[in-house]
Amino acid sequence: MATLPGSDPAAIRAAAELIASGELVAFPTETVYGLGARADRDGAVRKIFDLKKRPADHPLIVHVLDEASAEFFAQPMPPAARNLVRHTWPGPVTLILRRRPGVADAAAAGQSTIGLRSPAHPVARALLIQAASLGVPGIAAPSANRFGRISPTAASDVRDELGDDLAVLDGGPCPVGIESAIVDCSGERLQLLRPGTIDRGRLEEAAGEPLATVGEGAPRAPGTLESHYAPRARVRLMESDALRRAWEQNAIPPSVAVYARMPFAIEADPARWRPMPSDPDAAARELFAVLRSLDRAGAAEIWVERPPADARWEGVADRLRRAAR
Repeated sequence: MATLPGSDPAAIRAAAELIASGELVAFPTETVYGLGARADRDGAVRKIFDLKKRPADHPLIVHVLDEASAEFFAQPMPPAARNLVRHTWPGPVTLILRRRPGVADAAAAGQSTIGLRSPAHPVARALLIQAASLGVPGIAAPSANRFGRISPTAASDVRDELGDDLAVLDGGPCPVGIESAIVDCSGERLQLLRPGTIDRGRLEEAAGEPLATVGEGAPRAPGTLESHYAPRARVRLMESDALRRAWEQNAIPPSVAVYARMPFAIEADPARWRPMPSDPDAAARELFAVLRSLDRAGAAEIWVERPPADARWEGVADRLRRAAR
């Protein structure tokens, strides 16, 4: 199928009709491109698992328009979850909530909880509005790539990963660039299951209570496997001193690409060396695109300077740690 321009209302309507009929559509969010199916039909959702080659016991995030739409899928929210909704939605925050029995079984991978998010991207929101007008209460949408690989942040990435038979709404590059934070609101205490670009302190302020460390009994959640977000090339996280010594000693093999904040990266071969921004939001925005570009260039390994030990870098550090497993 053709790539559909996200700026065209007719294209968005056509994509919504495909979703309503039980077909798959890839679409942009502010984080990454998602592979969408109507969440209330298990047969449609199973097409996601089949195309991605994703294990059926690994749950999906369901995208909804707003708090009222979330009530179709979730049991009544606890006060802290409602605070998060009101202060972070629409935006890159997913909430794990107690699921209404019998609703979205496949999307939830059979768990008693479900992950819900309200995306901020205008194309995603337009698609949700059109789909709702056709009776679709929400769209299940993991990243539009093969399971475990680098998430796509452009429509061309989706084509490279999943082929030309898939309908893709093109909304341009994703402005956030890494997946949403995931907060488990289903237990007695809130837990941060996956960091994103909204750091822990801002989430705690929005929720009105602290986030506990992940403990026993936390539900399975998207993107929390130890090995994930990986290019074909091996990713190796390097301490700044070790990377500098390798540079000074001319000990970096030609088959290795480097992504680093160090100034020397700017002077090196741009085909093998890419400067990492010093701002964490800018680094998140380009992270997957850089890894994909260096992978496509044929690097056998990608050496990445370890991000600073700073709460604002937690989301980037998490993705790099999982890519390097």
